[in-house]
Amino acid sequence: MAGLVVGTLAWAGNALIARASAGLLPPVGLSFWRWTTALLLLLPFTAVGLWRHRRILMAHRWQVLVLAGLSISTYNTLLYLAAQSTTAINITLVNTGLPVAAFIWTLIILREWPSRATVCGAMLSFCGLLVILGRGDPQSLLGLQFNPGDLIMVVAVLAWGLYSVLLRRWMLPVPGFVQLAAMLLCGVPMLLPFYLWEFSYTGAMPLTLHTLGAIAYTAVMASLVAYMAWNNGVKVLGPGTASLFSYLMPVFTALLGVLLLGEVLRWYHLVGGSLTFLGLLLATWEIRKR
Repeated sequence: MAGLVVGTLAWAGNALIARASAGLLPPVGLSFWRWTTALLLLLPFTAVGLWRHRRILMAHRWQVLVLAGLSISTYNTLLYLAAQSTTAINITLVNTGLPVAAFIWTLIILREWPSRATVCGAMLSFCGLLVILGRGDPQSLLGLQFNPGDLIMVVAVLAWGLYSVLLRRWMLPVPGFVQLAAMLLCGVPMLLPFYLWEFSYTGAMPLTLHTLGAIAYTAVMASLVAYMAWNNGVKVLGPGTASLFSYLMPVFTALLGVLLLGEVLRWYHLVGGSLTFLGLLLATWEIRKR
């Protein structure tokens, strides 16, 4: 559970970077260099493990390719693309569909139903999320407008939900860092043709402190740390329960906005965040009792 909280916090920072980089950094380029950097950082520590488990990885190569395609190549690239034409709050709002997407894919693939505690916890967390998104005013939710960027996020959420369920369905018998390294080795080449296409239109990514900082954070925190935390959380809690932790993203985004952007902490941040945390505690109650 703690790992999922850390992973969600790292992804909240990723959402802030996506918003701050919109119009400044090419989205596919940011995604490509993020994952390339993560691979270069991880490979020295996993090369021996990759070689030792090469037969297992080859036997499950199609599973690794699918997982890499859905997560490394698809979800975050689509998120960066969506950030070019939609607001951060809309990205957060659409991202709350992850538990629904995970629930649907779980029914189809795993044939599992969530427990009553999980459903009640999800409803409580969702109420807390609405308090934050609506800034304490239900009428403001009715005024939200959507655009093509939101449709891109819908596709991204469906891809991530499917990834989470397949991750639980296949559960490769290799260490977590080795599996992540194998996924990176497959996912980065998948991104390369799209990066070269974008490069031909936009040119090279500007080399600035902002660029290097964005790549460094997304490569270490939003990639290596968050993915390992998420993958382990899915294996322990299951995709349906783990996906509920996506409700923490707007809570952490609001808190980071206060700390980093000088935004004011409002009462609805505290109320919504408390409801969200209580909902997650309720949803994971039965698992934590074991």
